[in-house]
Amino acid sequence: MTPAEELRAAADRLRELAAAALGNDRPWRYAKGLPDDSVRTAIGWEVVYGQDPANLRYIAAMHPGVGKALAAWLESWTGIEVAEDGPLVEELRHALTVARQILGSTA
Repeated sequence: MTPAEELRAAADRLRELAAAALGNDRPWRYAKGLPDDSVRTAIGWEVVYGQDPANLRYIAAMHPGVGKALAAWLESWTGIEVAEDGPLVEELRHALTVARQILGSTA
């Protein structure tokens, strides 16, 4: 897979996941509760619950809107056709690293 294909595939995956998520039109929020805390959509739908506030706050911060923005950023790099073994601008290296994490690859 070329770098551009990896970037595009990761962007497509993020968009697909974001579109299928609950309350994907607005940010999520962390909600303190008893006995478990939760992450909720803007209209109050519970996305996930648990007893680890740090993980729940992170999940809330990475709501579908973040995925959509990240997908757009990744896709913005797909028009730059370069050989991966050649020189890459540092920002493109970062974009490829993010794309590969999303796709579960390390190539």
